[in-house]
Amino acid sequence: MSNPTDLRYTASHEWVRVEADGTLTIGITDHAQEALGDVVFLELPEAGRVVAQEEAIAVIESVKAASDIYAPVAGEIIASNEAAVDAPESVNADAYAAWLFKLKPANAADVDALLDAAGYEATLG
Repeated sequence: MSNPTDLRYTASHEWVRVEADGTLTIGITDHAQEALGDVVFLELPEAGRVVAQEEAIAVIESVKAASDIYAPVAGEIIASNEAAVDAPESVNADAYAAWLFKLKPANAADVDALLDAAGYEATLG
């Protein structure tokens, strides 16, 4: 699957969509879900939590391994996707539709420093 060009990415395999109101919707990339295998559990951050950039704030577990999910930028968590918690396999079905959490960035300009689709693909080799 190709990586959508309207998203930003991190080297740790999170995708970031900037919403019209400036908030960010975040999930894991298709590459990440494929590497993990069948996702069986998600632990997502609570709304109201203030996070630092690159802080481990969530956990995704598959039949193969457990991995941390990192905040792409500093800010405040405003929502978590409870539907994904209840059906973690949705991440495998469509990694770009199964968002994990939403964040209000402390500094909107930080998003500009994230990778674009071509930059992310270059990190994959």
